Amino acid sequence: MNDVMLVTGAGQISLAIARRIGYGKKILLGDKNMENCRTIAKIMNDAGFDAEPFEMDLSSRESILAMIEKAQSFGEIKYMINGAGVSPSQASIETILKVDLYGTAVLLEEVGKVIAKGGCGVTISSQSGWRMPQLTAEQDYQLAMTPTEELLDLDILKPKNIRDTLHAYQLAKRCNEKRVMSECVKWGKSGARLNAIAPGIIVTPLAIDEFNGIRGDFYKNMFAKCPAGRPGTADEVANVAELLMSDKAAFITGSTFLCDGGATSSFFYGPLRPKQ
Repeated sequence: MNDVMLVTGAGQISLAIARRIGYGKKILLGDKNMENCRTIAKIMNDAGFDAEPFEMDLSSRESILAMIEKAQSFGEIKYMINGAGVSPSQASIETILKVDLYGTAVLLEEVGKVIAKGGCGVTISSQSGWRMPQLTAEQDYQLAMTPTEELLDLDILKPKNIRDTLHAYQLAKRCNEKRVMSECVKWGKSGARLNAIAPGIIVTPLAIDEFNGIRGDFYKNMFAKCPAGRPGTADEVANVAELLMSDKAAFITGSTFLCDGGATSSFFYGPLRPKQ
């Protein structure tokens, strides 16, 4: 029986990572948009992979559990790639918090209960979690440790305390990275590892929505003034994931890796630094 790889979000980054490391594995590909999910699964299967589309909603614990149950019908879940999510130009504050923040926390929690010995997971975060004002140590602890069903009740996550959808997204991604740190401790009890990758501007359909949205000039300026001087590609994110999900990363867990062309560095110490 082949190892099972659970993949959420049938987007360009998930596809790039799954193609890089999914050969010889049973891939269960979950997405809310089944038309897109079937298209991506067909692309993979036509290239010799074994991918099966599955309708799932990251904002629903029941949907996540249904996907895990389906994956287990093929064997033990040994790999997880979470590339699902919504962007600030695509969704409301409430939807971003329910999908990107709560949903990711639930997924990491539930997969951690069943992950195979020697397994590993990667969740796709964002540089946005690094580009917001510092939280207090207590706020970070709350994001990391609050029971999943109580997360959205935190004062810091009340809509009245969130400026706009970008702020909601930044909080969600900060929470992702803190949950990776707390959940990796639990995953470690099964001999498994969990890490996050925080991409910068990566050219995907989601990013193109941003380029053409109300913050388009902001994003174009960001990649123009980062040290790399360009946006990145999904395959460059897959380069990092390939390392993190290999035996070469056996001592790496609970970490978040920036893959942003230096945009965060420029934001704090270079030409992207906000004017005072």
